[in-house]
Amino acid sequence: MALARVVLVDDQEEVRRTVISTLNGNFEVVGTGENGAQAVRLATELSPDALILDIGMPVSNGIEAARRLRDLGSRVRIIFLTVQEDPDFVEAAFEAGGLAYVLKPFLATELIPAIRASLHGDPFVSASIHFD
Repeated sequence: MALARVVLVDDQEEVRRTVISTLNGNFEVVGTGENGAQAVRLATELSPDALILDIGMPVSNGIEAARRLRDLGSRVRIIFLTVQEDPDFVEAAFEAGGLAYVLKPFLATELIPAIRASLHGDPFVSASIHFD
């Protein structure tokens, strides 16, 4: 069975390396980028099953990129991978079209389950995020 195809966009090279290592054997990383504009281009050109997006990036942030992809009619499953713990960011990410929200400190344990959930159309939010 073919592995699900993933594009990863984060402005930090170390994070990209860590995510690729984490996903190895579970998903096929078919492209990487470092800003929101690249995320839109890569998702459009490569038609991945899932897109892992950081929120805080140059040129265009992850939430803006997700909105743009939804405006273009993209059906890619979007997983936000970020340091932003504020529930307002979670809400904005889901409103922009995200299906999963993972905090970077927990990527080793939560990213793969988050991608799998999103591929099934199920939402996922890091357990450490607390909503009032």
